[in-house]
Amino acid sequence: MNPETDTRTILTLDAGGTNFVFSAIRGNHDISEPITLPSNGDNLDRCLGTIESGFRQLMQRIPEKPVAISFAFPGPSDYQTGIIGRLNNLPAFRGGIPLGPILEHRFSLPVFINNDGDLYAYGEALSGFLPEVNAMLREAGIEKEFRNLIGVTLGTGFGGGIVLNQELLSGDNSMAGEIWLLRNRINPSTNAEEGISIRAIQRVYREHDGTGTRDELSPKDIFDIAQGLRPGDSGAAKEAFRQLGTVLGDALGNLMTTLDGAAVIGGGLTGAMPLILPAMMEELKAKYSSYPGTSYPRLVQKVFNINSATERKKFLNWEKTDVVIPDTGASISYYAESRLPVGISTIGTSRAIALGAYAFALKKLGTK
Repeated sequence: MNPETDTRTILTLDAGGTNFVFSAIRGNHDISEPITLPSNGDNLDRCLGTIESGFRQLMQRIPEKPVAISFAFPGPSDYQTGIIGRLNNLPAFRGGIPLGPILEHRFSLPVFINNDGDLYAYGEALSGFLPEVNAMLREAGIEKEFRNLIGVTLGTGFGGGIVLNQELLSGDNSMAGEIWLLRNRINPSTNAEEGISIRAIQRVYREHDGTGTRDELSPKDIFDIAQGLRPGDSGAAKEAFRQLGTVLGDALGNLMTTLDGAAVIGGGLTGAMPLILPAMMEELKAKYSSYPGTSYPRLVQKVFNINSATERKKFLNWEKTDVVIPDTGASISYYAESRLPVGISTIGTSRAIALGAYAFALKKLGTK
């Protein structure tokens, strides 16, 4: 399966709590302008009508019949059966709605649905971050290829997915990669999302704000305050992003040490990464202490921020070590230092989700 060269057309949908974005993709390229419609997520009939209308509008715009529908929904559901439920930002689906079977009946097409975080990671693994990293390695003459990826998104919540050996990890209940439920490094009685989200930025700023403002500030407002572009408590603003970076670094460290894979970061809060990255990288490079009093790195692998020109250069300066095979006179070379790259998405979250949905459908169609 190669999404770049496949000639089949698949309709995709990125289903957010506010808007639904519909696309028609062939060979990893849009063959029609995307269609954006309000989700109507609090009314089931109107929401289903929106989904049907969006796909039918796309079908009228493209020259050939699609072979499948594939799209992303937020939150845990039984994606293998296409039954959606328990969504906080799309309450119309609470209780279990057989969305996949409904659409298969209306369109007479295979319908594949998956978690938006999972499809984000899959898109980055096949058509985004991993191919970019591997291209850098080839150009530098390094005989190494990354095939495992942790994809995380920072926004309204903390989402993500896991790709192992270029296969999407779904789990036995379609719930692998529910990383928002990792423990919060700063407040262990809460989950990671309480430290990695829009509401976390706003809460920490309010807690540390010495100006007494009662305005409801957006993350962009708080970022501007930290940068001195807007009146406010710059120290509190910087602390809000620092804490997010610490919790994020801890979550990525736990995932990296478990899965031994690269990591890519997407979502609306990535615009503030200059304020998030220092604390994130500090946590990834932190040390543990043993009871005898010695210390050692929290990760066996050495992590490099490849969005930094300096760290990218160090990452690509990866030399082999020769070791002699006893009694043979021969030697063998290997990369003695284990390394992992982490970086920010270059293709964008929505695009990665669409490409992940496209590739996921091709994979399913190929195994049917």
